[in-house]
Amino acid sequence: MTALTSNLSLTQNTTTIIRPPYFYISGFTGIPHMKYYYVFLSLVYIISLMGNTFIMIVIYVDQSLHSPKYIAVLNLAFTDICETTALVPKVLDMFLFDRQFISYDQCLANLFFVFIFLFMQSFNLTILSYDRLVAICLPLRYHMLVSHRSMFQLTGAAWAFAVLILLIPVGFITRLSFCGSVVIKSYFCDHYPLYSLAAPCSDVLPNDVMSYLDPVVVLFIPMVFIIASYVCIIHALFTITLPKDRAMKTCTSHLILVAIFYLPINITYICFSFIPTNIRIINLSLTSVLPPMLNPIIYVLKTEEFKESSKRLLKRVAQRTVGPVKST
Repeated sequence: MTALTSNLSLTQNTTTIIRPPYFYISGFTGIPHMKYYYVFLSLVYIISLMGNTFIMIVIYVDQSLHSPKYIAVLNLAFTDICETTALVPKVLDMFLFDRQFISYDQCLANLFFVFIFLFMQSFNLTILSYDRLVAICLPLRYHMLVSHRSMFQLTGAAWAFAVLILLIPVGFITRLSFCGSVVIKSYFCDHYPLYSLAAPCSDVLPNDVMSYLDPVVVLFIPMVFIIASYVCIIHALFTITLPKDRAMKTCTSHLILVAIFYLPINITYICFSFIPTNIRIINLSLTSVLPPMLNPIIYVLKTEEFKESSKRLLKRVAQRTVGPVKST
């Protein structure tokens, strides 16, 4: 499919920028029985929405969870809801109702919102790792280093940094001319498949640089910090007298979240050029939707403190619904 004939040309100084009115999202082409995958995505989205909403309600209602750590957990749940909402409904609308054309501006917005929440997942996991590092390795200084104020500052800084580092590649895309194909070989307006369409008639080197720099800053460096923090945590658990069982349960739940998020997406970026397009698309789609669904399940099952708070909330709801049981 070639560029649409009604391309919009913008003149800035002496440079003409050609912007197509629409892009075409190719999605999962040539894959048999894809309708079942869309059903799966719908179920994952519903479970993710319900689970993360439940986490936010429990943290808001239960005063015992109004601690600095749960500011990061609340932000993670909010990010999970936003990420799946930015991605799954649009994917289902495009491919179930054959609406695979997306306007230029909508495409950039889709790219921005999908990636901003993906970046924040990584930063939230890093903040939770910092919380565990201080709590176990520096327990006497925990309330000084990890306060409500410092956690709000860390979370706010993460959001600001994520927006800044994402506005740069989006800004670079607005300077590109798309004079060839408008078919994006992905399931959303992915960065690399989008800017590579402009390669025949624009200098995409700045976009290439950002496509390598962003994963390093957003994925690799946080992952290295998390691994280093857990090396320190494991050393502390074996050398300092601590209630190890509770500490290990909390750390285990966090490590599971880290593994589910970082391993698939890092493998995809490292082996990007060797993975067939359809396999890459499915792997990235699973990486985008499975962690938000599994995060609340893991927290409920692995974190004793949150499990007890959930039981208290459900018990109160049941008592208000059914009413007090009268003794005979």
